[in-house]
Amino acid sequence: PVLLEVHPEWSPHGVERFKQLVESGFYSQARFHRVIPDFIAQVGIAADPAVYAKWGNSPIKDDPVKESNQRGYVSFAMRGPDTRSCQIFFNYKDNRDLDGQGFSPIAIVKEGMEVIDKLTVPAGKGPDQPQLKEQGNAYLDSAFPDLSEIVEAKVR
Repeated sequence: PVLLEVHPEWSPHGVERFKQLVESGFYSQARFHRVIPDFIAQVGIAADPAVYAKWGNSPIKDDPVKESNQRGYVSFAMRGPDTRSCQIFFNYKDNRDLDGQGFSPIAIVKEGMEVIDKLTVPAGKGPDQPQLKEQGNAYLDSAFPDLSEIVEAKVR
């Protein structure tokens, strides 16, 4: 198991969204589609395309960066201002250069970072995100069957 300690004081909008996603079962069977050694491991495209469409097309407001992207810290991925929705990443190293880009950590790995360190690195360029969003795990089952998966995420 991997245990995260979330910090609402770091990123209130991000933590609230993360809690909603976990409680809805969003991350169950989601696979780590982007694993870049010595940088980050990213997850957050739901196994079911309909579930992804609900959350992935509903971004939240940014939070100011109050903590640095250090090894073991978890942040939402984004593609510009106010575009965080459901994809998160785990920092493999201190990635302080991400702080100035607006990546606000929401949590820290309290237990299980060794699990994150051993995630499967996708072959080649890795999964095509638009295709993954459209087809879900059916696409990964045929093209990237060995990716690491979140079995279940829950609030404790």
